Amino acid sequence: MLHYIARRLLYGILVLLGVVVIVFWLFNGLGDPARLTLGQRADVATIEAVNKELGLDKPRSVQFIMYLNDVLPISLHENTPQNKEKYSYLALFGAGGKVLVLKAPYLRRSYQTKQPVTAMLLSALPQTIVLALTAMLFASVVGIVLGVFAAVRQFTWADNAILVGSVLGISQPSYFSGIILALIFGYWLGDYTGLNYSGGLYEINDLGEEVLQLKNLILPALALGIRPVSIIMQLTRSSMLDVLSQDYIRTAQAKGLGRMKIVFKHALRNALNPVITAISGWLAGLLAGAYFIEIIFDYKGLGYVTINALNNLDFPVAMGAVLFTASLFVVINLLVDIIYGILDPRVSYQH
Repeated sequence: MLHYIARRLLYGILVLLGVVVIVFWLFNGLGDPARLTLGQRADVATIEAVNKELGLDKPRSVQFIMYLNDVLPISLHENTPQNKEKYSYLALFGAGGKVLVLKAPYLRRSYQTKQPVTAMLLSALPQTIVLALTAMLFASVVGIVLGVFAAVRQFTWADNAILVGSVLGISQPSYFSGIILALIFGYWLGDYTGLNYSGGLYEINDLGEEVLQLKNLILPALALGIRPVSIIMQLTRSSMLDVLSQDYIRTAQAKGLGRMKIVFKHALRNALNPVITAISGWLAGLLAGAYFIEIIFDYKGLGYVTINALNNLDFPVAMGAVLFTASLFVVINLLVDIIYGILDPRVSYQH
């Protein structure tokens, strides 16, 4: 088990290192960071000072080493009060004026707001997590219910209608569903539904206070959850049909057990293993899909911050968001692999 976890963790670290390399070389050289930070009217001396502070006066290879040193949790820095305040590190040991430190990855500061990128992303992350979890809850409940119903009504008009609906749900991207839902239920029918076609989880009222607006979560969660609903429904239906054909189900029917008891107590319990695996695997995907949904609904989560950073050429925020999202993917997939291995003894930790 420990060997399995260590191997998965190593794969995750290698993925993140690859993402760091790609992100640096993709964004490096785009725009003039000093001009983006200071504005177009800055004088030459000030621009040179900013370039020196950011390390932009050094060769690209040296800049990459500096960036890698910033984002790694264990890194080497000059032991100065400025660096201690900048990185908030825990010194491990030092030599020759430098110190090996343990710290949170430093994603630098925004060109536009001058705020730490980490703080900006962490403040936006909860709204994205709430959106993704709400969409996953909606998709799981509706998908399982429809899948069970379609399985017990196999080859009827209801089964065929559900299958057609699932194909339509899978075939359309989330951002298209978001546009349609916002237009119909938020704009055309907004006076009747009471829903807004845009707005975040929190809004500022007339008194300047943040107010929770759960209704602004409904349409984005529906748009984000439509595709996983379709997949979970089809998977539940297929798994239920397989279980309902087993000998022990026929034995239970021969004993005179009620249909609902057979379906929900005996069949559904055994049919849910692949469904649970699919649900856990979809969570990371929903975090990524939320990027486009947040822009459509003006929902101020992680995706909203990232797209705005790209529009404003705020590259530290965009780079930090990519690394942050990649880290979430690695962590979630690692947890899913571990949980699945614990729940399913058929998983071999030797391969």
